[in-house]
Amino acid sequence: MSKVFVIDSEKRPLNPIHPAQARQLLRNQKAAVFRRFPFTLILKEFRSDSPVSPLRLKIDPGAKHTGLALVNDSTGEVVFAAELKHRGFAIRESLTSRRQLRRSRRSRKTRYRQPRFNNRTRSKDWLAPSLESRVENIKTWVEKLRRFAPFGAISQELVRFDMQLIRNPDIQGKEYQQGTLYGYETREYLLQKWNRQCAYCGVKDVPLQIEHIYPRAKGGSNSITNLTLSCGKCNTKKGTKDVKDFLKKDPTRLEQILKQAKKPLADAASVNTTRFALLNVLKSTGLPVETGSGGLTKFHRTQQGLPKAHWLDAACVGQSTPILNIKGIKVLFITANGHGTRQICRTDKYGFPNRYCSRTKFHFGFQTGDIVKAVVVSGKKVGQYIGRIATRATGSFNISTKNGLVQGISHKYCKHIHKKDGYSYAF
Repeated sequence: MSKVFVIDSEKRPLNPIHPAQARQLLRNQKAAVFRRFPFTLILKEFRSDSPVSPLRLKIDPGAKHTGLALVNDSTGEVVFAAELKHRGFAIRESLTSRRQLRRSRRSRKTRYRQPRFNNRTRSKDWLAPSLESRVENIKTWVEKLRRFAPFGAISQELVRFDMQLIRNPDIQGKEYQQGTLYGYETREYLLQKWNRQCAYCGVKDVPLQIEHIYPRAKGGSNSITNLTLSCGKCNTKKGTKDVKDFLKKDPTRLEQILKQAKKPLADAASVNTTRFALLNVLKSTGLPVETGSGGLTKFHRTQQGLPKAHWLDAACVGQSTPILNIKGIKVLFITANGHGTRQICRTDKYGFPNRYCSRTKFHFGFQTGDIVKAVVVSGKKVGQYIGRIATRATGSFNISTKNGLVQGISHKYCKHIHKKDGYSYAF
């Protein structure tokens, strides 16, 4: 069962407790709700003699999602599990859009300006904003969980894809330098790239084989751009045929395969770029940090017969992984939304201002991004709504609930559940 975090009256973390025990503490008014996400209680009376057994925080960083799990090493119980969705690709698209708009506006408004020399020097450990956001998101959640849970060690999956090896399978000697996970790299990368399904027929949940798009018998290479996955039936049927001959009756699928094969290794590159920056951030906490490989994570997961999920991958990170008890665990899904924008107006697709942007963040004690509960007792929208709000100066708010957007809810009916922190939550 998912445990509930507890802190004492001096805000020091105690052992997580069973939900039934949490309900009893609330019923007897011995504790109060301190935070909704992750759900945390604060005791009303001081307890200095409560024994605390340290947990281990396990992290499986990814380009789009990062798995988080708190595991008790002695019992194998997974106390807390979460999946954090990053906004790195959204940041990259926003920066690209801004650059294009500024460039077009500059060319319309000003004369040609020669490039300036050496006016943008960067520090040695500089990361692109889209990559830095991933590291900062994980850092934020490590600090959050450290305030609510007594963990004394961290495990991180450090090595996932060996970019040199999967680009050039014949690399060796000095050229190879720091290659790792030789046999695992290509297959695991292809599983992610081709969505764990046969490229030719789309079948899932069957044994998949590595297949050459352009066959070796006709001069095809072992490069990652020439490899895909296929089921045994399609692999046998294709044989040494050229992919264009094999799929001449299905040109749409042929176009998709050729396009997917040439896709850059963006996800793998982002993980590899940030892995040591994240390691340094975790070491700065002062806690012992254990590192593991993607191959070891997959080995632990398959040995225990666990399904593929980001939080389960996190729970299986590192050599210290015990036999896991995941019964009844409730996963918290976290989405990074950012803290809004500093734009003083909104623009159309050409970069021209077309909408006014409010200068005031707070309206009637609320701001956009707060999670509220609204109980409407009269009018057309009678009912109870829980979700993230978008505020207006008029006091008429929009609430994004799990069933859709509800517009025109008065601030008088709204009550805070969780104040804006740059993330949205779901179970």
